[in-house]
Amino acid sequence: MLNLEEKIEQAVILAGGYGTRLKPFTDTNPKPMYQFEDKPFLEYLIEQVKSFGIENILLLLGYLPEKIMDYFGDGSKWGVHIKYAVTPAEYETGLRLKKAETEGLLADEFLFMYCDNYCPIDFRRLCREYYANEALIQFTAYHNLDGYTKNNLRIAESGLVEVYDKKRLKSNLQGVDIGYAIVNRKVLELMPEENENFEKIVYPQLVAQQKMFATVTEHRYYSVGSWERIELTKAFFAPKKVIFLDRDGTMNVRPSQACYIERPEDFVWLPEARQAIKELKDNGYQIVLISNQPGIARGRLTEETLAQIHAKMQQDLAEVGASIDYIYYCPHDWDEGCRCRKPKPGMFYQAQKELSLDLTKCWMLGDDERDMHAGGDAGCRCMYITEQHPLIEAVHTILKLDEVEK
Repeated sequence: MLNLEEKIEQAVILAGGYGTRLKPFTDTNPKPMYQFEDKPFLEYLIEQVKSFGIENILLLLGYLPEKIMDYFGDGSKWGVHIKYAVTPAEYETGLRLKKAETEGLLADEFLFMYCDNYCPIDFRRLCREYYANEALIQFTAYHNLDGYTKNNLRIAESGLVEVYDKKRLKSNLQGVDIGYAIVNRKVLELMPEENENFEKIVYPQLVAQQKMFATVTEHRYYSVGSWERIELTKAFFAPKKVIFLDRDGTMNVRPSQACYIERPEDFVWLPEARQAIKELKDNGYQIVLISNQPGIARGRLTEETLAQIHAKMQQDLAEVGASIDYIYYCPHDWDEGCRCRKPKPGMFYQAQKELSLDLTKCWMLGDDERDMHAGGDAGCRCMYITEQHPLIEAVHTILKLDEVEK
């Protein structure tokens, strides 16, 4: 059976504007050629497209196109096939797409991306929802809970886009379009031949037809659109290795059901767990503890006592030359409806934003299905910890994979 994502065989990336908010860099360079870790931003996007299984890429260029074309060529260096559609820099997005269609360069359905946004999206989910909704456009929307940007969407629980407000002036908006859209080419029939913005013309019409849907992500997106975002984007692309660890049953002996670690002396390490954490630290990993602590809500321990328990944990680790870098915990009871209690992924997204992580490159190790659900929903690679497969063995597996991936 054909996987749904395999039906999308082309990515179309808009990369033709002047990028005036990134002056003076854009006085002599196209915006997506700004480098992070000695690599242009656009190169990260092309590598991401390749990871989706898409090998045919069309770049819609305008401003200083030769800078991009000379660098990427035919794309063979990245294992993809790149074509170019070059139009005047003054062209709006709609006319760039219309010209590409006129030249026969667009597939019937394609992944449409902006050259200044990067987000580790779940491409399979995007495809699945596009086909399930029978959408004409299914784009990715950032769930803007942290006020990272201004909202321009109102989205129903079904994913149906109820309002698209390009000027971001209407009330009760709660998300923002970040691109990564699967587009049915026939929507270009809604575009005039004049020089118009694609989203401004087409999106409101599709909202009215109930043919535009959003796949919502809480994973922060990163941008090269303005100097205000550059430092965050640098931090995001900076090399890092991160492991999320559950606590009880993964690192230490799990208490009996409905019981809790209520005193520092109750925290008893599982065999070789401290050694496992030391090996991770010795191999350059940051370690993030993610733990449900409903005992706080149930009055069985206080946050001050929890801090003492974790201080004892850190002291024990220091004895072997190790440590936990960051600790996140949910103090809520199971029926409080919070966003952070596993199996919900809220703590992962909190860590993602605060630590500038790419969750798709992180591991989650835990001994409970809730750990696997939360980590998996956040996009992490996950591994079960059991008596037969303890933390030390999981760590050795990950370190071996590191060697293979180098």
